[in-house]
Amino acid sequence: MLRLVNDGSGSSAVVVDERRRMTGRGAWLHPSEKCLALAIKRRAFGRALKGAAETADVERRIALGATAADTLVAAATTVQPESGSEN
Repeated sequence: MLRLVNDGSGSSAVVVDERRRMTGRGAWLHPSEKCLALAIKRRAFGRALKGAAETADVERRIALGATAADTLVAAATTVQPESGSEN
């Protein structure tokens, strides 16, 4: 799943939150062209993200493919040791 947020600079652009840590209200989208087309058709971004309409960043990201998304999120994830296992 991709987390989407408003650009934050006052524009109506929707951006992909790669690390899932950006502030503000977020929306989730399955990373497929079919789901993106349905969300655009239903004007879901404007409702979920308060007037957001420009989806160029999301379209570009989905065109790269879901495997690239999984790789980026996995690379950004850090593993913390369990308590007591530091020895």
